[in-house]
Amino acid sequence: MSRIVPVPYRVLIKKLKNLGLTGPNQGRKHPYMAKGDIVIVLPNPHQGEDVDVKLIKEILKVAGISREEWLSA
Repeated sequence: MSRIVPVPYRVLIKKLKNLGLTGPNQGRKHPYMAKGDIVIVLPNPHQGEDVDVKLIKEILKVAGISREEWLSA
């Protein structure tokens, strides 16, 4: 069984797009992506920093994306 690992911001966006989310769109303070009625607020992109596993898990929970879907995207 594979583990969820930190990923660069670009990879996060690419995987979420592969899973059917649209965007990213610019919100007031943070970018966001959407899928139907679900809106996922994203962290601001910081150059050279990976998105932490804890934040990835929270995004997956809100979006209703399973761990297996994330790993196969």
